[in-house]
Amino acid sequence: PRGPWWLQEAAADITSLGGIAVLTLFAVVALGMLLILRKWLSALLLLIGLAGGVALSEGLKALFQRERPPAAFQAVETLNASFPSGHALLSTVFYLTVAVMMTRAFPRRRLKAYVLGVGMVFALMVGLTRVYLGAHWASDVMAGWCVGAAWAMALWLVSYAVERRQTRRHARLVDETPVAEG
Repeated sequence: PRGPWWLQEAAADITSLGGIAVLTLFAVVALGMLLILRKWLSALLLLIGLAGGVALSEGLKALFQRERPPAAFQAVETLNASFPSGHALLSTVFYLTVAVMMTRAFPRRRLKAYVLGVGMVFALMVGLTRVYLGAHWASDVMAGWCVGAAWAMALWLVSYAVERRQTRRHARLVDETPVAEG
């Protein structure tokens, strides 16, 4: 990587936000919160989203078997094939999904836009650091972002369809907390 030493250090820190260890830690925290709030559908969709994201990432890597940039250009260790970027894919799925879930908690549009913006910026930063650190080609990251966003959108559409179906049947939404009696 070019630039001052601190830029490479910052990029390494930011890229870890898309690593499996950090995302697993954040996912456990988010799932715990959703379960405490009795948001069963959201917890299930987040779990399916992340598991599906890992399956998509590993499956596509096995299918394409693309070589990474030369080792001389890599500032971080890499383990498997290059295409698509697993960091970009999984961070897109996780941060966008959590951001969409959080928008439901805020009534004001500015807060909704802010939360969605933060989710997008996190995913973008993770992907850009993968290229900067020489771990991926730019097309690997673009593919990761696209596949991650498509998978997240599919999950949001399922969630929307379930909620609409429940509303039409005048049923209590799965994600609503039951009202305490007495």
